[in-house]
Amino acid sequence: MNSQALTRRDWLRLSAAGMASAELAAPAWADQRPPRGTADACILLWLGGGSAQIDTFDPKARGDGKTKAGSYYDAIPTAISGANLCEHLPRVAGHLDKCVLVRSLHHKIIDEHGAATNLLHTGRPTSETIAYPSLGSTVAHERGPGGDGIPAYVVVGYPNISRGPGFLGSKFGYIYLTDTESGPTGLTPPSSVAPERRERREALLESLRSDFHSGHPGEAAVADYVAASREAARLSGPAFRRVFRLADESPARRAGYGGEFGQRCLLARRLVESGVRFVEVAHNLNFLNGTGWDTHNQGQLKQHELIRELDHALAALLEDLQRVGRLDSTLVVVATEFGRPAEFDSGGGRGHQSTAFSAVLAGGGLKTGKIIGATDALAKTIVDRPVSVPDFHATIYAALGINPAKELRSADGRPVPITDHGRPIAELFG
Repeated sequence: MNSQALTRRDWLRLSAAGMASAELAAPAWADQRPPRGTADACILLWLGGGSAQIDTFDPKARGDGKTKAGSYYDAIPTAISGANLCEHLPRVAGHLDKCVLVRSLHHKIIDEHGAATNLLHTGRPTSETIAYPSLGSTVAHERGPGGDGIPAYVVVGYPNISRGPGFLGSKFGYIYLTDTESGPTGLTPPSSVAPERRERREALLESLRSDFHSGHPGEAAVADYVAASREAARLSGPAFRRVFRLADESPARRAGYGGEFGQRCLLARRLVESGVRFVEVAHNLNFLNGTGWDTHNQGQLKQHELIRELDHALAALLEDLQRVGRLDSTLVVVATEFGRPAEFDSGGGRGHQSTAFSAVLAGGGLKTGKIIGATDALAKTIVDRPVSVPDFHATIYAALGINPAKELRSADGRPVPITDHGRPIAELFG
């Protein structure tokens, strides 16, 4: 064959061979039908700062807080035979049969809280060329809200870019609130403005929106902004604001959830009941120990206060979801950006560790009462069933009936799979 020119027959033969090679090289996950769960909503409890797996969900032999590495607290038995938790998680221990403990999460970011937080929220490292959407925004995109005048995605905590919609656009962003008393920021109208006056204002704003939109045809950013503005107007109505009236709950139930973090979890239950698909609840607001879950130095000494608050609120949430018949249809996730080493630093605290850390999945129609993965005697090295961040995300998406291999389209038309080759934890699905 002349090396300078290909006949049509040669070109077809070589092309076919190339396509066959590409098919052989394609990852196996792309051709497999992922499991499909039955959950229709997700509540993420975010332990910002990096919770120590060895002091919470993967306890080991006690250390001395100085030179001997190990757990800072004693371990207690749970509703899963052979599985222990930290002594400050007694209520959750009694509900562990409703949960899945993932003890083998891992990634390679150890020095940057922000980068690790972004990875756990988007499933990918930070990129200079593309802004990836968060878990909540992707769920909002794929599932949409569960009712009229209801947002798909709510963050109970301070706004952060890692929780954002990325290339999906502002339509799939979040509504946020920083406390449970005042309601969503920007959606509560001032009491001094009468309803008739608000209606006139909204009519004027709508005419301005329409004019601006028509003056910028085909501009996606403008269309997204106008759509978000209109959605905000719908959400400021009385139906959605009613969800935030925690005083409608009985005093005993509110007391059962505990303080501000517990009230956030109670609100999360009300939000998913109303049709919100994804709620993130931050658990580092009041920094009970001075540093939140970032337990360097003196933060370690009062870590038990955070753990007890988590125990109280998480157990109450699971009990309440079961009471209202929503535990099987609501996936509860407890996650953090990385874990902590068994060794103590010079200040009596712990550094960062991403080689092995823990997360929890509960309810959501999963096969619960399981432990996924195992670590060594210092909870530092994974010895069984490693779970990557993309795998963890794929499991969450699959539980919500979303194909984790589905391709989304970036702003420039680039195909982007929902997860970075993540594969769901198959044994959690029936």
